[in-house]
Amino acid sequence: MQSAVRLPASKSISNRILILNALSEHPCEILNLSDCDDTGAMLRALQSGEPHVDVGAAGTAMRFLTAYLSGKRGQWTLTGTERMKNRPIRILVDALRTLGAIIEYAEKEGFPPLRIEGRRLQGGEVWLDGGVSSQYISALLMVAPLMSDGLKLHLTGNLISKPYLRLTVRLMRCFGATVFEEGQTFTVSPQRYAPVPFTVEADWSAASYWYEIAALSERAEIELNGLSADSLQGDAAIAPLFDRLGVETVYTPKGVLLRRIQRAQLQETVCDFTDIPDMAQTFAVTCATLGIPFSFSGLQSLKIKETDRLTALCTELRKFGYRVEERDGSILTWDGSRGEAESAPVVATYEDHRMAMAFAPMAMCFADGIRMTDIEVVSKSYPGFWDDLRQAGFSVEKIRLCGIL
Repeated sequence: MQSAVRLPASKSISNRILILNALSEHPCEILNLSDCDDTGAMLRALQSGEPHVDVGAAGTAMRFLTAYLSGKRGQWTLTGTERMKNRPIRILVDALRTLGAIIEYAEKEGFPPLRIEGRRLQGGEVWLDGGVSSQYISALLMVAPLMSDGLKLHLTGNLISKPYLRLTVRLMRCFGATVFEEGQTFTVSPQRYAPVPFTVEADWSAASYWYEIAALSERAEIELNGLSADSLQGDAAIAPLFDRLGVETVYTPKGVLLRRIQRAQLQETVCDFTDIPDMAQTFAVTCATLGIPFSFSGLQSLKIKETDRLTALCTELRKFGYRVEERDGSILTWDGSRGEAESAPVVATYEDHRMAMAFAPMAMCFADGIRMTDIEVVSKSYPGFWDDLRQAGFSVEKIRLCGIL
């Protein structure tokens, strides 16, 4: 496998920068914004000024805009898809109410859609469980400088997705905000953001699928442009993770070069995905396909993503005979045992972009490729994914993938 890929821009950075730029008095130009669905939803909401905001399936936009609109004068309704209406948001709403927000549930208690009466938030002191989605925490921190009394945010318990929180704080500081950290307490005083021109870097999450392709290849040299060793993104941790599976990362002036190298077959791999939960699907499918037993922990946030990703992973991998098990809502294990595979398995994507992209490289390991439904879901984060696969030598038909080694 030889290929050169221009990765999409980072969705995580794009969505944060859009909020920070909007909170600045004189927004600057942002270059290389992600062209995915989630960023598009955020951009439309911020630019339209319409009182009714529909973010579709964009979870990041829902969380960030809940906080943003709470502090923006006006009457707002914030809604999304049916799945979005079943993704909990009570923890964030309760915290914002404590800080002075006026938010009501338009339908089901604890879930979108929301009715928001925007006004300047008073701010103050709030406690939040650090084991919930880091997007709740990031949403509060980003609007904190505009609160009358600022914000003192205490995070209790075990903090998950730390790299995403660090990303938020680093970007706030890029825009001139002062954020004090002491343990798991964050203090932000009232202040103004200082807008700066910004260029968004390429997406390490998108890179993970090319790491998977390299790992499943006998030989591979794949160029991924736009990545760097000093990335702001926590998902850059995928590089040492895949090094265990024989994928070497070489940093170049343009980005990274992935090389498939020979390593001794792992007997088992044990990983804690607390900091990088979005990488679990990719790594689980890779290890199963390579026949490497695994035990993955720190996956509790996967239950409230676009779908219940733990259940979805178990269901779809079992179609191929991999007896993967879920435990305690946060652990995924496979002891290497195989059952009978379906004769012509069809991978369901559950309206989840990462399910589609994590399973697609499996096509390389089956003579007839694999079949998959609803492949358009990749537009949520990586709209050009199938085109990039075709360029790399895959044949992509309507619901059929045929990988070429």
